[in-house]
Amino acid sequence: MPVKNRFAELLPEITAWRHDLHAHPEILFDTHRTSGIVAERLKEFGCDEIVTGIGRTGVVGVIKGKSDTSGKVIGLRADMDALPMQEETDLPFKSKVDGAMHACGHDGHTAMLLGAAKYLSETRNFDGTVVVIFQPAEEGGGGGKEMCDDGMMERWGIQEVYGMHNWPGLPAGQFAIRPGPFFAAADQFEVVIEGKGGHAAKPHTTVDTTVVASHVVIALQTITARIVNPTEQIVVSITSFETSSKAHNVIPQKVHLRGTVRTLSDETRDLAEKSFIEIAQGTAAAFGATATIDYMRGYPVMVNSEEQTAFAAQVATSVAGSCGYAEQTMGGEDFAFMLEERPGAYIFVGNGEGAEVHHPEYAFNDETMPAGCSWWAEIVEQRMPAS
Repeated sequence: MPVKNRFAELLPEITAWRHDLHAHPEILFDTHRTSGIVAERLKEFGCDEIVTGIGRTGVVGVIKGKSDTSGKVIGLRADMDALPMQEETDLPFKSKVDGAMHACGHDGHTAMLLGAAKYLSETRNFDGTVVVIFQPAEEGGGGGKEMCDDGMMERWGIQEVYGMHNWPGLPAGQFAIRPGPFFAAADQFEVVIEGKGGHAAKPHTTVDTTVVASHVVIALQTITARIVNPTEQIVVSITSFETSSKAHNVIPQKVHLRGTVRTLSDETRDLAEKSFIEIAQGTAAAFGATATIDYMRGYPVMVNSEEQTAFAAQVATSVAGSCGYAEQTMGGEDFAFMLEERPGAYIFVGNGEGAEVHHPEYAFNDETMPAGCSWWAEIVEQRMPAS
């Protein structure tokens, strides 16, 4: 079954939805306009149930098939939030909100799932129930966890859940997926190194925090190079090094470090956290300074279920003619929380050539949408075939 003709017919309408969402990006849980539009569209489609306010500003729509002898309930999830960054494109529908941009394509994900919801509400050519999930705060807010904590899975009896993300560099409309660990656990840290500040001309009277913090930064790289098994994947990145002084002749009292640790297994994640704390505190102590550490666990490893991944790849092949094998990524994805609650799978749909996600010149490719919509619809129709 190739791309469904209905989505080619709906493409202008779906594209208009996406362009409107793109022009009005909303960050984290502040997706009130977007959530309102989603709920309005679902009502127009004739969904059997529409609930707002799940996970603060999430929206859930329920579509029942022509029959329900299977008793199956499948969840389909799209994220809605944008990023806190300035858009640098010349698109006629570029962001109208200063400091906010749909630089990860969540506007496209939302539009594609809306397109699939419209089709499924029209045809209902399946035996069971589909729950369409529109989630806020994927970009660091943990909206997926909030929706799960609100009892979403239990409330609608969701048995499996599927997600999708556009992927620049993959040909438009093509798919790629992998079973097992796919996206990394994404943890963050803040470290305050405190020594003894003083005059830059008298370093011997100080405990120089810039020197201490520099040693800490280098020492932390041994977690990757010498502590974690080299067959395991891990990234330790210090992304901010800030002193308490801006003067040329002052050795600062404090240095503030920030960054992230990315891992692909729970064992490596635990080892990395333990080693991080020991190395930072021990290195600082060796120089007579102290290290105060706030190590914050973020999204867990996102793990695709074996059976559901094979099925998702089969559906992708039926839509696009083939399905590639995706590489693991050290990026984080809070769909991981939903996959911890229920078996399911997450797939890439190609966005073609262009800027990477989270880049100010990124642009979602509207030509991707018929394939994405078709994959959503086929997940439902093939997993719950009409009786």
